[in-house]
Amino acid sequence: MPHPLRYRVFYTTRQKIVTSALVLALLACGTVYAVKRLTTPEDRSCAPGVARPVGSEECVGVSGDGFDFRVGELTDVARAIARENGKLTAGEYATVALLLPLTSTSPGLRTKVLHEVQGAFAQQYEANNRSNSQVPKIRLVLANTGNGNAHWRTTVADLKAMTGAPHHLRAVSGIATSSTPVRQAVTELTRAGIAVVGTTITADDLANGPGRTPFPGLARVSPTNSDEAKALAHFGRVDAAKAVLVHDARAGDHYTDTLKNAFSTLLASSPYQPHLFTSPKDPTDEGTTANTFRQIALLLCTTRADTVFFAGRHTQLRQFINALGARGCTHRAFTVLTGDEGSYLGADGRLDRRVLGAGLTVRYAALAHPDAWRAAPGRTVPKTGGSPAAYGRFLSMMNTIASREVGPVGRSELSDGQSIIGYDAMATAVHAIRQATVQGERLPAPEDVGLQWPQVTGSLRVEGASGWICLDNHGNPYNKAVPVVELTRGEPRFVQIAWPEGKPPTGECLPPRKP
Repeated sequence: MPHPLRYRVFYTTRQKIVTSALVLALLACGTVYAVKRLTTPEDRSCAPGVARPVGSEECVGVSGDGFDFRVGELTDVARAIARENGKLTAGEYATVALLLPLTSTSPGLRTKVLHEVQGAFAQQYEANNRSNSQVPKIRLVLANTGNGNAHWRTTVADLKAMTGAPHHLRAVSGIATSSTPVRQAVTELTRAGIAVVGTTITADDLANGPGRTPFPGLARVSPTNSDEAKALAHFGRVDAAKAVLVHDARAGDHYTDTLKNAFSTLLASSPYQPHLFTSPKDPTDEGTTANTFRQIALLLCTTRADTVFFAGRHTQLRQFINALGARGCTHRAFTVLTGDEGSYLGADGRLDRRVLGAGLTVRYAALAHPDAWRAAPGRTVPKTGGSPAAYGRFLSMMNTIASREVGPVGRSELSDGQSIIGYDAMATAVHAIRQATVQGERLPAPEDVGLQWPQVTGSLRVEGASGWICLDNHGNPYNKAVPVVELTRGEPRFVQIAWPEGKPPTGECLPPRKP
């Protein structure tokens, strides 16, 4: 006997016609849907001006409307920036972009990025609300280059298209790492006539100088690696006969390369050849360098050296400190001196803090520190090169943006110096934009902003929270204050301000003539 369902659905002619029609309709709908999916581009937008590049889930682009790039730590400060931007009138503001790897996967870098954004916003709010109605007003936008700055081309292309209305982009700040992608991004921006103010870039070759201008319109608020090295040498009065260099042999990292060269110059008379290690392509990876550092620590025990200059990134620095703490010759005392990457270790949970102070001293050249310009018992504040008043103004603004009236902006932490440097870089950009605005005009021409750097000196210097910012003719800070900070078992401890020239600048703060 035929199956009853088959009989009822497929047996009669009418039923066959109805069933066939239904099947054809379903096939037609499926075909239309498939064709539509294949021919309609995938919507990869995240927010206005921000999208996911092909092959990536990161949100890349530029936004000043409160979008946090799906980074929860940035939500509060991104919304606060949007509220301030929302108060501005079109045609009466200049835009400054903060170019950073906002979606970095490195916990240390994400923390520093947050602090830098907070500092930049504090200066934006001050410029718009505490500057005696100076013009133009300042609009702040966040520009994400992606993890490892991998998508800098997309974001830089967006920025280059923003110099006209309605954005009127006049400067780009941020520029936080001395890496090849950052160098390429700075090259593209400055060639397009956009002024750039670097925050924490310190590589000597990511700068202009006598007879060379690879980045026309670039200024920096942090000292070069050479200046950091000279400041450390003046501070420590190091005997090269008892000092050794440990450095990264991986090529292409402008920070480690130029720091190595600066330290090598200081140790030209050292009897010891440098000890080398090679970090992974991504220096935030652990790699196998910890094995190498165990061997280097054993070799150091066989020398007469008591000072180690370390040229490398923070992950490898932490591994080296841990290895040196476990050295066989614990009766021997060592001092490790390094660049500003040491500031990452203040919040690094993998650092073995038990070894600090137990015959091992680790000090680094910080870019800024909250205690540098605050008087304390037994420590005097230099009369020139910076001031407690300038730092106090910064602190007041950080408190203001954390208030309910303006913020909140997320948890603020000042000890790593990032908020201070972000604030100072933004202040330098605002200073140049307003200096370039001629009488009777609301906005300066884009190319005029970067021409202001030679005049940011003397009485026209920027009174930064990190110290005076007196730029030379090439946009580099002259004899900038370098706080020396020591890692401890608790919070990093400010030790003393050091100076590249061996002493603070004169009250005029005028860079000397260079050949």
